[in-house]
Amino acid sequence: MLEVEEIETAWDSLSPYLFVPRTEAEYDRLVEILDELIGEVREDESHPLASLLDIVGTLIEQYEDENVPEPGSLVPPNYENKKIS
Repeated sequence: MLEVEEIETAWDSLSPYLFVPRTEAEYDRLVEILDELIGEVREDESHPLASLLDIVGTLIEQYEDENVPEPGSLVPPNYENKKIS
């Protein structure tokens, strides 16, 4: 059974380090966190923080896919869905 109270207590401690980036500043913060995790975990897949490293990397990748232009492109990928008026 899901222990929501335990998760909520743990989340208070984790939320400054694990979040979906919605701004460039939040993205930059996640990149800093990822760099620290890489320095700690290195290539040790059994390290207790290895899963967190994967999650933070995935969040960064998702932000980049949605907001960072591909090399040679002048606009971010989600720009096509916006109308110019």
